Amino acid sequence: MGFKSRRLIGIILLVAAGTADCTAWGRKNQSPLETRELVLETAGGAPVRLQAEIARTGEERTRGLMHRKSLPDGEGMLFLFDRDQILSFWMKDTLIPLSIAFIGYDGRILEIRDMQPGDLRPVNSSRSARYALEVPQGWFGRVGIAPGDRLQRDSLP
Repeated sequence: MGFKSRRLIGIILLVAAGTADCTAWGRKNQSPLETRELVLETAGGAPVRLQAEIARTGEERTRGLMHRKSLPDGEGMLFLFDRDQILSFWMKDTLIPLSIAFIGYDGRILEIRDMQPGDLRPVNSSRSARYALEVPQGWFGRVGIAPGDRLQRDSLP
């Protein structure tokens, strides 16, 4: 085997090793979020179920649903906060249209707002909230959920 062949093999091995290291690093540093079934309850008492990823930490809340290409109906992300506060969200690097429900400490939905992909304008809750729930845009209306309805507290993490 000549020098050029050995050099080419060496370069291929280095690139392969570097790719494997980057892939492993990405897996180690992208921990999957806890997923939980949430139960929302309409004013009439009808339960509506939703599979939601739970964003607990500042890093998880900051990343949110960024870079996702899709989010099926019946799935979403619940953002948890330690205290009631005016919540603020934006759509930086978010590729899909979303609806967000701002939810009080008692699980009551205070308001629902729509958000557009890539929009950098903040979407703020009009009053203090403890939780925020993002779903595909229009999902709340499609399943009959409106402000005043509730997220069952026993389904909260």
